[in-house]
Amino acid sequence: MFNKILLPIDGSDISARAANSGICFARQNNAEVIAINVTQPFSTLIGFDGMAASYAISDGDYEEAARKEAESYLKPVLDRAQTANVKATSLVISNYSVADGIVEAAKENGCDLIYIASHGRSGLSRLLLGSVTTKVLSLASTSVLVYRLKDQSNS
Repeated sequence: MFNKILLPIDGSDISARAANSGICFARQNNAEVIAINVTQPFSTLIGFDGMAASYAISDGDYEEAARKEAESYLKPVLDRAQTANVKATSLVISNYSVADGIVEAAKENGCDLIYIASHGRSGLSRLLLGSVTTKVLSLASTSVLVYRLKDQSNS
């Protein structure tokens, strides 16, 4: 039913667990996986008000550090897929909106499923932080499977 599954990874424990579950799901469906991490451009973090000069890091330094961090999140997923005999590749992209980056990557790479974790935030935490998963659900034209921990509290 599914041939290519996108696994968004953000470095959190729940995204790692979702990736493991997604790899098992892929193996059961003889599907391949693409593990993805979406970084945000340096300007997203500092704003557009010219404050970059006050930071001791340049755009290039930030981009390189973000890529290395992303690769450190993705490597264990690729290793796990290899152990499970699931074909896997990784992708690091930069986008101002993480949800948009995930949805665009799914389209561009011909994925027929996005297998994504939900942190289960609610209340003020959800209002302040937003929900990438909710945004992906609203934007995606492909199927989305949301992974949640059974014993996770909604705090």
